[in-house]
Amino acid sequence: MDQYYNYLKSLHLIFVITWFAGLFYIVRLFVYQIEAAAKPSPEKEILQKQYKIMTYRLWYIISWPSAVLASIFAFWMLFFTATGKAWLQMPWMHVKLGFVFVLYLYHAKCHQIFKQLQNNEVKYSTNFMRLWNEGATIILFSVVFLVILKNAFNWIYGVIGIISFSVIIMLGFKFYKRIRERNQS
Repeated sequence: MDQYYNYLKSLHLIFVITWFAGLFYIVRLFVYQIEAAAKPSPEKEILQKQYKIMTYRLWYIISWPSAVLASIFAFWMLFFTATGKAWLQMPWMHVKLGFVFVLYLYHAKCHQIFKQLQNNEVKYSTNFMRLWNEGATIILFSVVFLVILKNAFNWIYGVIGIISFSVIIMLGFKFYKRIRERNQS
């Protein structure tokens, strides 16, 4: 099975990339759906119908299949190859799997929001969705740096880096919000 490890890893990475692409775009579509709900008729109904179709296709044709396939190839690598079993003994892999668990929770919450919006239930603001979209970004950065640096990863600098990155994202969000508000005035 080890002779297939690099093939499995390649397939895993391809589906991780498409999974994240789906997660990034679905939340952007949520923003558009929420904005459409505030439009007057008939624009509201036309936009809502189109966004429901777009989110449905993205969610069930790209995001969910990518999540499932990325997980299958990851489990296959970790539990059925000697290389994967060795990685499971490493502390950095335990932390990575913790981030992956958080990613599954993020995906599940996105699914809940998706279902609400499909039923015309708007429970969140566009500002919340824009901030929510950064959650996947923080998870992605954390996992990539962790996987690349492995044991060389200095936890103090890593924690400071993630906190700093999060602060930069929040400041960028506030700056962008001000620009949007000025343009709407």
